[in-house]
Amino acid sequence: MLIIACGALAREVRAVADQLPNFTLRCFPATLHNTPDRIVPAITTILDDTVGQHDRTILALGDCGTGGALDRLCTARDLQRLPGAHCYAFFTGVTDFDDMMTEELGTFFLTDFLARQFDAMVMRPLGLDRKPELRDMYFGNYKRLVFLSQTEDADLLARAKAAAVALDLTFEHRPTGLTPFARDLARLAA
Repeated sequence: MLIIACGALAREVRAVADQLPNFTLRCFPATLHNTPDRIVPAITTILDDTVGQHDRTILALGDCGTGGALDRLCTARDLQRLPGAHCYAFFTGVTDFDDMMTEELGTFFLTDFLARQFDAMVMRPLGLDRKPELRDMYFGNYKRLVFLSQTEDADLLARAKAAAVALDLTFEHRPTGLTPFARDLARLAA
């Protein structure tokens, strides 16, 4: 089985790998989230490079801003993917994620990966490290930052809190662990 994942989920896929049958993991760079129109071509390249090497392929990523292009690829290539429009829903479960969005649409989410890579994935690419006055343009409609933690890590918790301060958002911490993610990945792998 081939699992294609966003690089932002590589650690989590590996963490649940012991419970899955034999698989190969291939990841595309997490930075493609900043250019979602490049995600499907990156996945297509991986698929073309691995033709005939696996019995089936699972995509461990959400739509990630592809505007449905990812689901069209899944249909065309007979692929399965984890449920949910965003990887955040993988960690909370789709229903809980939808409830959080209903509760406060202006929510910015961090996972362990994003807390660890906040400067590289958010601050520098958006220019906020050089021009903090851009914060309101990007995040003016956000109200809170919710840290969905997969592990218990005091350093990541501190980083997530610092991100909330940098973005001037209220902070919430919701430990998720890997249970919903592991369950859904195992279901697709069965």
